[in-house]
Amino acid sequence: MLIHHLRVLPLLVRMHVRSQMEYCGAFWLDRLAQILSYGSVFATIGILLARFDTLGGWTWPELALLFSFQLLAYSLGAAMSFVQLRDLEELVRLGTFDTLLVKPFSPWAYLVFSGLNIGYTGHVILAVALMGWAVLSVDFVWSVWSASFLIAALISATLLTAALITMIGATALIWVRSNHLFSIFFGFWDLTRYPLNIFPGGIQTILITAVPLALTSSVPVGALLGKPIPSLGDWAGLASLVAGPIWVLIAIVHWRYATGKYQGAGG
Repeated sequence: MLIHHLRVLPLLVRMHVRSQMEYCGAFWLDRLAQILSYGSVFATIGILLARFDTLGGWTWPELALLFSFQLLAYSLGAAMSFVQLRDLEELVRLGTFDTLLVKPFSPWAYLVFSGLNIGYTGHVILAVALMGWAVLSVDFVWSVWSASFLIAALISATLLTAALITMIGATALIWVRSNHLFSIFFGFWDLTRYPLNIFPGGIQTILITAVPLALTSSVPVGALLGKPIPSLGDWAGLASLVAGPIWVLIAIVHWRYATGKYQGAGG
């Protein structure tokens, strides 16, 4: 059964990619709009730095590394979760999620891979380009260990992002409505473009624990650059690496719990 699933997944992805690329010109025009939109956000940060030189002790190249890391981790994690799990609410409300339960296939795997969102290509292009410039410009001596840590932390941050989005979407199986929780998610996510230490202690605690999005941005990047990390201190690097796998396990438990509570279209 597992081998059968692994054979089907590439087919699901290929079919969805073909459908998204049907209007190629419109697709790439939309990606350009994404790049300009997020580029303008980073330009705003640049204007602040031109005025104050540093932000919370972070220089312009360091903030570029932070911003690119945060954007890349989000785009990779959300490509495999956001649109699919956001639309789960509608599937539950209309009762069409029931059809996934009778398929000889994992409902989660079918949702994720049949809707793999290549629309995040613009995010990835901007993040990779900006990260490349930041890596070359930041005042930091790179080594095999530091480069390995950056890659491992990025993978962990990607997993953490996908896990949180999955948990939010899965809540629709219990409450029917869950998309309002995404507004809360993105409200906190917007804060993680900036160093953690510029926020009040209460917000710092929330971004590390209840909504641990700081572990997808300023905590791993700050640990890499040797910045002081509130609350975590010397444990910031380790926390960044284990957060993703731990939250994936939590998301698996939550998904199983939510599907167990699902009562079908009839409620």
